[in-house]
Amino acid sequence: MAKRAEDLLPGVPYARGWNRARRSAGTLADQLVLLGLDPDFPGLVADVNIFGDGLVQLGTVRTEAAELLAQLITIGLEAELRDTTAEPPRRPSAAARTKRQTDK
Repeated sequence: MAKRAEDLLPGVPYARGWNRARRSAGTLADQLVLLGLDPDFPGLVADVNIFGDGLVQLGTVRTEAAELLAQLITIGLEAELRDTTAEPPRRPSAAARTKRQTDK
């Protein structure tokens, strides 16, 4: 990852990258508020690197808050995987239903 932009270069779209980072940081901040974790992330800010890519800095975070955030991400990913890999229950085909009825 490129280092943050301290000296701006002409022709690099810094504002676009920073704006994306600001929106992403805001989205994360909203979720942290809902989880009651916002006090643990006082250094959450938007930034931009030397190429104009947006960055979100979390700042210094308590160990417990980082562990909880990692657990929440893991739980969310596991739930998402369950939702996308779970197949709806299959309905028996007409032939299978007919066979079961004739077996009775």
